[in-house]
Parts: sequence; structure tokens; C-alpha cells
Amino acid sequence: MIKKEVFIGFLVGVIANAMGLFLAAKFLGRGDDAMTVIEAAAAEGFLGKLTSLGAILNLVAFFIFIKKRQDYRARGVILATVCIAILTFTFKFL
Repeated sequence: MIKKEVFIGFLVGVIANAMGLFLAAKFLGRGDDAMTVIEAAAAEGFLGKLTSLGAILNLVAFFIFIKKRQDYRARGVILATVCIAILTFTFKFL
């Protein structure tokens, strides 16, 4: 039961981060397509910054789970945020 709740929170965290990434790309892209902006960000080396902006939606998901007293789901969101941060950090130095 606990593993299922953490996994649900993890999925919500990953989806929220992906949605935040696309929203950040859309708003900061000056009218370009979101995928074009993400590809350009990867080529120019600021994809990590864009991903960090996308993680703001994880805060929203985290606090919603905390408010609803779904602590294990909130842990899953934190786990997703940490995993994405590690991936971003790894890709920056590859």
C-alpha cells in the first residue's frame, strides 16, 4: 500500500515536471513550438535551467498532497524531483 502511494506520487511528480517543462518552453519560446524550444535549449546548453523552471509545478503537487494529508504521495513527488535533478545534473556534465 505504501509503495503504491509513493509510486503514484512519483508519477504525478514526473508528469507535473514534464507539463511544467512544456509550459515554460511555450511561454519563453516567443511563439515557437515547445519541442523546437526544448531542442534549441538542449543544443545551447540551458536545458537544465528550463527543466528547473518546469519543476515549479512539482511544488504545487507536493503542497496539494500535504494539504490532503497524503504524505506518501508527497514523498513520491519529492523522489521524482530528486531523480530529475540528478538526471539534469548528469546530462549537464556529459
